[in-house]
Amino acid sequence: MKPLTKLLAFLLIIVASAFSGAEGITVSGTVTESVSKKPLTGVSVSFKGSGTSVLTDLKGRYEIKSVAGQQVLIFRCKGYTTKEIRISRSGVVNIALDVETNVRETVKRRLIELEQSAKMAVMNEVTLAVPMSGGHYQYISDEQAHNTESYNAINENRFLTARQNPLSTFGIDVDAASYSNIRRFVNNGQLPPVDAVRIEEMINYFDYDYPQPQNNDPVAVNTEISAAPWNEQHRLVKIGLQGRTMPTDNLPASNLVFLIDVSGSMDMPNKLPLVKSSMKLLVDQLRAKDRVAIVVYASATGLVLQSTSGEKKQVIKDSINKLEAGGSTAGGAGITLAYKVAADNFIKGGNNRVILATDGDFNVGVSSDAEMQRLIEQKRESGISLTVLGYGMGNYKDSKMETLADKGNGNYAYIDNISEAKKTLVNEFGGTLFTIASDVKLQVEFNPAKVQAYRLIGYENRLLNKEDFNNDKKDAGDLGSGHKVTALYEVIPVGVKSTFIEKVDDLKYQLTPDLKSGDQGHLKSGDSGELLTIKLRYKRPGETASKLMEQAVPDRNVSWTRSSDNFRFTAAVAGYGMMLRNSEFRQKTSYPNIIEWAENALGKDKEGYRAEFVRMVKASELMAKDLLSVNDK
Repeated sequence: MKPLTKLLAFLLIIVASAFSGAEGITVSGTVTESVSKKPLTGVSVSFKGSGTSVLTDLKGRYEIKSVAGQQVLIFRCKGYTTKEIRISRSGVVNIALDVETNVRETVKRRLIELEQSAKMAVMNEVTLAVPMSGGHYQYISDEQAHNTESYNAINENRFLTARQNPLSTFGIDVDAASYSNIRRFVNNGQLPPVDAVRIEEMINYFDYDYPQPQNNDPVAVNTEISAAPWNEQHRLVKIGLQGRTMPTDNLPASNLVFLIDVSGSMDMPNKLPLVKSSMKLLVDQLRAKDRVAIVVYASATGLVLQSTSGEKKQVIKDSINKLEAGGSTAGGAGITLAYKVAADNFIKGGNNRVILATDGDFNVGVSSDAEMQRLIEQKRESGISLTVLGYGMGNYKDSKMETLADKGNGNYAYIDNISEAKKTLVNEFGGTLFTIASDVKLQVEFNPAKVQAYRLIGYENRLLNKEDFNNDKKDAGDLGSGHKVTALYEVIPVGVKSTFIEKVDDLKYQLTPDLKSGDQGHLKSGDSGELLTIKLRYKRPGETASKLMEQAVPDRNVSWTRSSDNFRFTAAVAGYGMMLRNSEFRQKTSYPNIIEWAENALGKDKEGYRAEFVRMVKASELMAKDLLSVNDK
């Protein structure tokens, strides 16, 4: 009987093994870097021969289950040597990956090159200088020399003659990122790069007490005209738009997806820690009917928090608190996943929005500005908007983030401190997140009988062709609840001589008025006393056909001293922008003049933003003088 007993036992073992193999085995563990011992994010873990794999999370952790016959575990990560481990049963397997030899040698060689370059710089007493605002050169440290910040080039608007170019067309811009970014430079003792200065965003950073709309339109148009402070013979025309302010309780439900960059470049105090504090401020504003999901991206992307009610604030904050930085930057994959999560939780008639928080340093996957632009343009058709919050310095990619916000039917803010986070996400909560009018376009027609030439100050990146104004398929900026948008035109009246007017031959086949003889030719409004006419087009959220508003503006001549605080302060901000850009159109603008204009137009200034502006101008004046004295030497 003993041989029979042994045979039965052997058969039972085989059967048990077969069942065990059929059920598979489960393996979990942590993957680290062999030298630094730090966890590796985004490592691909798979069983040999299987068609599925898992990625390690932000702490290098993984868990994977095999099917029968698959017992070789493979660990793969770009830049590291692939490892294969034979597994016989469920359990914990921790792995340390080695950096590939060719990668290690490349790093060593690059370090040697940098060291040799540094020695040569010392030997030759080389000092680096870069062009900054105001036409000066600013000397920079070795650390600053490796600065990789990027900005879109701006070609400043010039004066156009009203006879040959009577129409000026552009999409609104509610962004204010440029101003807080400039403040960051000034607070760090530097003047900003010229292309970081977008004057319209500087002007639109501030609050102006424009009256609310009095009819059914979601926006009201306000105008004011006075002498240009930098040239008394010129006029300054201010056009102010006021979006209707909706009470928070009346705002539609929100479906938000926080898309947070947790790559290695975000591992700085003014980046991910500030992002986490900012997001928690926003969470405090949410209502029970609002929902939030959290997606992160680094070497890989992941859903950290499923869409959760705004009522569960602590649950959301706990998920935010656990975020850590590490890995490269798969921005394209992160955006794709965030839009998918937003689409899966779409609220019809609600505010469906992805909120991206990043330094903009995308370097894995879809990374070029053109590819990102096409991706965002495709996603916006789903009815999901994009808000972009920029953080940090040194590798800050303003160019990418401005493009993303512009093409994603959203807005863009730069968060340089927690106070700015509060301004953007608490004080301006409705304007930042809730759209009341989309594809808002302005078209201004100047009367050649009154206007010899004009120049739009700023909005260079928002200009449209005149045909785009009536084309409802042409994308433009969106206006949020309570948002204010201001645009300034500098006007040269008829009869004023100016070197800014570039001579263009009269058109051969068009009727033109003889302004000297009083013959208005074909002009229908030549003798009407109108300086210009403003046309505004907008769409209500969810609609495809635009509505038209039109307002004629008479030729008023209010003296500078009798103009409003709003008017004089916007002029001061525009003047500051022209000084920072070393604009050829700044004329009699100077730092002392700007300070005087602004100090006499502080108004109520409840939050102290205008007073802060004056301090920034004074600091910029000191830096400009210092740079000028250094350059003279």
